[in-house]
Amino acid sequence: MNRFVMKCGGSTLAALPDAFFQDLRELQESGVQPVIVHGGGPAINETLGKLGIESRFVNGLRVTDEATLEVVEMVLAGRINKEIVRKLQQNGAKALGLSGTDGRLIEAQPVANADEIGFVGDVAGVNAELIEGVVALGYLPVIAPIGIDAQGQRYNINADTAAGAVASRLGVDSMIVVTDVPGIMRTVDGEKKVLPQVTFADIEEMIGSGEIYGGMIPKVRAAMKCLHGDVREVVIVDGAEPRVLSRAVREGGIGTRIVRE
Repeated sequence: MNRFVMKCGGSTLAALPDAFFQDLRELQESGVQPVIVHGGGPAINETLGKLGIESRFVNGLRVTDEATLEVVEMVLAGRINKEIVRKLQQNGAKALGLSGTDGRLIEAQPVANADEIGFVGDVAGVNAELIEGVVALGYLPVIAPIGIDAQGQRYNINADTAAGAVASRLGVDSMIVVTDVPGIMRTVDGEKKVLPQVTFADIEEMIGSGEIYGGMIPKVRAAMKCLHGDVREVVIVDGAEPRVLSRAVREGGIGTRIVRE
């Protein structure tokens, strides 16, 4: 795999050790081409709170009016995107931060229930040539999931949906989702073990039985959302594990692979 798309939450990335970013640099230097798509939900919530704007969600998607959209873009494309770029550069990688509005990188259209949740978008198109161009210049693209339509309207796009669409349009069939858990766990003989591979049906069954519970449910559902278009599998890994990306890309046998049936 000489190219991969990695999805990571902004708060997860901020907590990762320098070794993680050094691993990314080494992969880049060895000819592997990483593309990062990041989120930033907790930082958005925190900033909205400071500004006295209420955070509301419908089925896991943030209700986004014009005022919220301003904050979403400011936090994702401004603060978090540049934090990631700085961290990569401090560790010797060459990185370039972009939002989906730059060069119409992510073309958006309103989600079906836009009347209920406002300026939340689905991905209608990805300017893959722009990403290819950045990579050809030797830079690692770091993408904030803000989309734009032909009329210039911006949209807040779920980071998992955006990452899956970017991977699919780049022709990448495997994605890496970096979290703060080692994978999907199952209790076997009283011990929690990481499952090497699961299907959608396994996941639904484990949510139903309560084996996947609490904060793990949205993480797993988010990873499932990345299985868009041509993306065949998503690997969930813990970013704090040593050489986690090198191992996921080159060796396998780390984290949990989520595959379609």
